Amino acid sequence: MPPEGDRSDGGHGHLRLSLRNSAQLFNSFDPSPFYERDLDADAEHFLVSWARELHPHADLRLTLYLKEPPAEPEPERWLVQAIHHNFGERLRLARAELRALLRQGRANLLIGLAFLVATELLASLSSGVLREGLVIAGWVAMWRPIQIYLYDWWPLLQKARLYGRMSRMPVALRLGHAETPLTPRAG
Repeated sequence: MPPEGDRSDGGHGHLRLSLRNSAQLFNSFDPSPFYERDLDADAEHFLVSWARELHPHADLRLTLYLKEPPAEPEPERWLVQAIHHNFGERLRLARAELRALLRQGRANLLIGLAFLVATELLASLSSGVLREGLVIAGWVAMWRPIQIYLYDWWPLLQKARLYGRMSRMPVALRLGHAETPLTPRAG
């Protein structure tokens, strides 16, 4: 059963999430201690989708409404730790992905520049269609590094920033029902 959330806070970044119990948030196959467990894929997707809909600088807040009280001692502490840990791990992975992309961009740039210099030298010794073909080939080799440095790194940076905000958002735990729970949109 997917979680229910109230997104009616006018875009100010407060999500009220109604759950039967706290286990609905977590991946049931993850054997890690509770605060290190991965969030359930549907729950994580729901939370990330909610946060993406908001302004990139909106303050995020999450209130969990549980119908069944948690059996664990200090449930709010470990739930907050688990959610922060999950998004902290996603932040770490997004930063690693960004570093790997920029490293690939540097390698592609060196290869592309070397190929461009070689084709320009050969083109200066050639004439006609061969000359034009070599010039075009040299610049086509620069396509990928230019794509990486102009376009590809932005989405990874935005993802890292989002996960960073989510890893620090205040999380509150309440027993009972949210005021007006809504079923999340599919997608």
